Amino acid sequence: MTDPQQKPTILCISTYEKGQPFMKEAANLGVNVLLLTVDKLEHAPWPRESLTKLFTMPEKLTPEQVLNTVTYLARENKIDRIVALDEFDLEVAALLREHMRLPGMGESPTRYFRDKLAMRVRARQSGVPVPEFTGVFHYDELRVFLRDVPGPWLLKPRTNASAIGIRKIEAASDLWPVLDELGDLQSHYILERFVPGEIFHVEGVTWKGKTVFGAPYKYGKPPMQTMHQGGVFSTRALDRESSDARSLGEIHKQVISALGLTSGVTHTEFIKSHADGTFYFLETAARVGGAHIADVVEFASGINPWVEWARIEVASLLGMEYALPNITQLYAGSIICLARQEHPDTSRYDAPEVVKRLDRHHHAGLILRANSAERIEDLVTQYSDRFLHEFCAVEPPPAQPTA
Repeated sequence: MTDPQQKPTILCISTYEKGQPFMKEAANLGVNVLLLTVDKLEHAPWPRESLTKLFTMPEKLTPEQVLNTVTYLARENKIDRIVALDEFDLEVAALLREHMRLPGMGESPTRYFRDKLAMRVRARQSGVPVPEFTGVFHYDELRVFLRDVPGPWLLKPRTNASAIGIRKIEAASDLWPVLDELGDLQSHYILERFVPGEIFHVEGVTWKGKTVFGAPYKYGKPPMQTMHQGGVFSTRALDRESSDARSLGEIHKQVISALGLTSGVTHTEFIKSHADGTFYFLETAARVGGAHIADVVEFASGINPWVEWARIEVASLLGMEYALPNITQLYAGSIICLARQEHPDTSRYDAPEVVKRLDRHHHAGLILRANSAERIEDLVTQYSDRFLHEFCAVEPPPAQPTA
């Protein structure tokens, strides 16, 4: 039997319950997998057979406290690579890499996949269309922006994921009380023009600076609307031959190249303006998309982004080459909502295209797969309307992310 001490080791950090396929694949590929999570998730269904060790820490530690925790663990556990499985852990992972001089993205490169201001500045410098925006620093510049850029506007936290914390500003005079309320936190926000349109996302895989996979999808309701007003979350694959899919493929490659990702997976969002039909870059993250998007991608293409991410990390660690597996040319979509019922019964949604039913407390969800994008679009539209009336519950959006 191989001595575990002779195998390279990846430390996974996740303060949320996710990333199980990553850990399983990394272990299957012959590396030690350590997991650092929070105390309350100690007994979550982690793939314990794939973990060499599991460590926990209290919630809401400062980055410096996490650094102390990891360097303490490193006294007895040689760490060769650090992977943050959730977006909210990316910054501390970058800090740890810098401090321990480990390979992977350091703090500045990570900002391009975490900080909405940093990614927009770099994208705009590279010629990628973005909605007009400004940092919240100099008030005279804010006044000029409000004067010259037609409203309404969105005030967005620079580092929150999804639509958490976004505020819509309808009139210029409405901004200043909000900034007063934010106080010293206001510089951690950006202000940008609200662009009415449809929201799309591309799930990408990059190896040595080349985008080797980019799957385009379209949301139903914009995630911001679902987060703030409730409703049904849905996404569906685009017809690969459509003009939207081709346009998204090009702008996605342009964004990832501009932001300088060497190797990894990405979840990138765009908006297609109702006014001029242009695709504008909204945001990206060097992680797997949430809300079961990885499952949707797997049912459509045959590859799971979590698994490919693990393969990339191990290939990089061992100095090996990575190759994308053969792709299945199918289409998939999902419908998910918070449910009034504790265990909602989705058995009446019986189309043969239903390939997975989500089993989660007070949630209803389906994943669909078909040979055509048109069939997926029809089913997602029909089922979303039914979900809204049969299951959908609404609760206030969180001010901060929760595990």
